[in-house]
Amino acid sequence: MGKVVLVTGVARQLGGRFVRRIQRDPDVDRVIGVDAVAPEHQLGGADFLKADIRHPAIAKVLAETNVDTVVHMDINGTPLGGRGGRGSRAMVKETNVIGTMQLLGACQKAPHVKRLVVKSSSSVYGSAPRDPAVFTETTPPKSLPSGGFAKDAVEVEGYVRGFARRRPDVAVCVLRFANILGACADSPLAEYFSLPVLPTVLGYDPRLQFVHEDDAIEALRMASGKPRRGTLNSGTFNIAGDGALLLSQCSRRLGRPTLPLFLPTVTWAGTALRSLGITDFSPEQIRMLTHGRVVQTTQMRETLGFHPKYTTAETFAEFARSRGPGLLPPEVLARTVDRLAAVLPARSGPTL
Repeated sequence: MGKVVLVTGVARQLGGRFVRRIQRDPDVDRVIGVDAVAPEHQLGGADFLKADIRHPAIAKVLAETNVDTVVHMDINGTPLGGRGGRGSRAMVKETNVIGTMQLLGACQKAPHVKRLVVKSSSSVYGSAPRDPAVFTETTPPKSLPSGGFAKDAVEVEGYVRGFARRRPDVAVCVLRFANILGACADSPLAEYFSLPVLPTVLGYDPRLQFVHEDDAIEALRMASGKPRRGTLNSGTFNIAGDGALLLSQCSRRLGRPTLPLFLPTVTWAGTALRSLGITDFSPEQIRMLTHGRVVQTTQMRETLGFHPKYTTAETFAEFARSRGPGLLPPEVLARTVDRLAAVLPARSGPTL
């Protein structure tokens, strides 16, 4: 008998793509996709079970299917299908935190579960003016996230560490992804980059890091599979493409002009955009677009044995092509920004 893999969050595009990909692994015998709503996309030969991980019934699913590998992907920053109505953020938080608690409780009671993979985020490091230039997996954040998806991710990882202590026989792998981008990207940052004009914080040009959705799927597949010789797919790993881009570079490559605003004005604009349901321009995202965030990926390569196919720049280039042309051709926007910079040099933001 091959492995029996349970994947949560399969109604989202990334979860669906992962399910279709892992079915091709020769050591996988059965894949079970779980979500509170039925996916609109195909799951190939996988079995779909409609179940809400926030409810204790998820324990029955694990008990009846003899799952040995759980891939928890139902940790997200936006409601399914984009921005929802009032209360959507509360529902997302419940799924992220309460859902994870219920799922881990079910895994703890299932003796046949031997591997757990969790899709986390580099947002657990936060974004602060005195952050180090590069975060490693053991770098403590200068300021813990105070709300939003970043706080959810911190709480989720805390529960996962507790589970690992209670079930030392289970190989636990936590993947802290940088911002995932691609044609099917579903995140607050993807929504932000889709705006015709990008609000920015005056005087700051943060460094950003991305991971291609194809690489995200491959990293999850590798973490859930049998370790290759000389590698270890348990522990906590930063997952990101090589290099970093400045926000101003992203703007040019998208062909979307920026609108530099004082920080209080950006905060007000974010509240307005969020209330209108245009994008989740949350305080945590404003902090990242002020101070940036870059992570080190040495452990990803040397310990996990994963080498991304796409760099940060290549990931963003594919994302930009998927979003179509901006208001201005990138080359025209670049020349305009360069001329303005020569006349009115902008103050550089603090270096990470």
